[in-house]
Amino acid sequence: MMSLIDNTILFVKKQLENAEGGHDWFHIERVYKNALLIAQGENCDLTVVKLGALLHDVADSKFHNGDETVGPKMARAFLESENTPEETIQHVINIIENISFKGGNFDRKFHSKELDIVQDADRLDAIGAIGIARAFNYGGFKNRTLHNPNIPVNLNMSKEEYKKTEAPTINHFYEKLLLLKDRMNTETGKKIALERHHYMEGFLAQFYAEWDGEK
Repeated sequence: MMSLIDNTILFVKKQLENAEGGHDWFHIERVYKNALLIAQGENCDLTVVKLGALLHDVADSKFHNGDETVGPKMARAFLESENTPEETIQHVINIIENISFKGGNFDRKFHSKELDIVQDADRLDAIGAIGIARAFNYGGFKNRTLHNPNIPVNLNMSKEEYKKTEAPTINHFYEKLLLLKDRMNTETGKKIALERHHYMEGFLAQFYAEWDGEK
């Protein structure tokens, strides 16, 4: 008999069949693995962690005209169809609703160890080598320029401004990616994030040297 987690994996794979490359099933799979790794050092409800990681991006608002209600509704309908306890469903919904960065100017309305773990797992996939690849993949998907020295970094965007920004991809490093190291929740997350952060710093140094014709 298929388990709830097995059925959730099948459901998410089906929903994300044609997703943009940085927000596809493989993103979910990496976050899931990150979450399991982090959870080893934490006292948590592993079922909630697994479900939160698997369902956190089942309908990313970026691909639904900014509508942040689609993902939670879809996750709830699926979990109810699996006869999941209401307490578990609500916890997973709270994770989905509070996991996002949203410009960094957003206070979580919900707190739990399970959210800490899944949020760290998701943020780890936004930095390091994969984070760089995802940033430029999404920038290409949105037809953004790589870099424009005449467009300044904006660290004070509202949530709505952040969602609608069309700034060059390099700006995204300063507006989000380089900030994540200091926003991790767990000790395991912080340790992994530090290494990935240093990798991004090295990439940016090389990028600017090439941009300016110095290397």
